[in-house]
Amino acid sequence: MGKQFLSMLPEHMAFIAKQHVFFVGSAPLSEDGHVNLSPKGQDSFRVLSESQVAYLDLTGSGNETSAHLMENGRITIMFCAFEGPPNILRLYGTGRVVLPETDEWEGLSRLFPSLPGARQIIVADIHKVQSSCGYAVPFMAFEKERDTLNRWASQKGADGLEAYWMEKNRSTIDGMPTPIGLTLQAKLSE
Repeated sequence: MGKQFLSMLPEHMAFIAKQHVFFVGSAPLSEDGHVNLSPKGQDSFRVLSESQVAYLDLTGSGNETSAHLMENGRITIMFCAFEGPPNILRLYGTGRVVLPETDEWEGLSRLFPSLPGARQIIVADIHKVQSSCGYAVPFMAFEKERDTLNRWASQKGADGLEAYWMEKNRSTIDGMPTPIGLTLQAKLSE
């Protein structure tokens, strides 16, 4: 059943490399705040070391994770085996947001394909890894990646994406500011 580790083992990294989808969980400190759980796909996840990972975060209708990380850093990333032997792998860590305007962006962004709508990179330092059985997770076959987000972001263009981020990604559903929202607000104030 469940086992815990201080960092990822080679078999964990091999399992992650085979997955087409992962899930990201975060939450504000406020007890009334909403816990966020987001599915992620495409070629957007990288293992940087046995205790550090990153994912290219694409434009979405919300931006909860970045605000939660700015407030408290807590993040959980989960992978499930939908094919092959049953397995669930959770990575518990402390995350941070890397925006395109920062020096760190250049080096990290080279690790990912150029995807339209990329708004930030989430980097997480992992302090606990947990594997569990996943016996009840159903078998599902991967068919192909969706291209809807890529087409939508390409049609928006850079200016359209910034306008969308200002409208939809500036704060969370609980009203917490996001790093990208603060950056865009500062640009408008100049």
